[in-house]
Amino acid sequence: MKNIAVFCGSSMPRDGRIARLAEELGSAIAQRGYTLVYGGSNLGLMGLVSGAALRGGAWVVGIIPRLFPDEVVYSQPGVQVQVVGSMAERKERIIAMCDAFVALPGGIGTIDEVSEVLVANQLHQIDKPMVLLNHEGYYDPFLQQLKCMEQEGLIRPDTTMRLRVATTVDEALQI
Repeated sequence: MKNIAVFCGSSMPRDGRIARLAEELGSAIAQRGYTLVYGGSNLGLMGLVSGAALRGGAWVVGIIPRLFPDEVVYSQPGVQVQVVGSMAERKERIIAMCDAFVALPGGIGTIDEVSEVLVANQLHQIDKPMVLLNHEGYYDPFLQQLKCMEQEGLIRPDTTMRLRVATTVDEALQI
């Protein structure tokens, strides 16, 4: 059984198609018999992906920092909650326990998590795929920035070696 981390936000996107994509991803993780590991709350996209995974019968683990109030920490019934001391500790635990990572369209926290996985791969601390679910080109500017960094010699070409880009949930979960 694979542990799949999903990086996504606690906000609800304006584009309802992204919300449906989150639910589709959670359902697909359950259908494949994978465990979902995510940020822990039932807010926004986190709530959609975890709720769909739970409804599909998946084992769901939420890693959430103590800095949030209990009503957020324990907001998603059915989730095995692991409370950690900080956002940095959350990322560290998720990276250690997961076999692969999928990023839904998200905000600065999602970019931070993606970057953390890219750095861990670059430093050979892990050898695990990081998949961007690039809905309607959402991650195109981020990918262009990585290319610019590489062209300037500011990141090594192998930094993005384990980075995959997918346009569908099925393609994202071919890991």
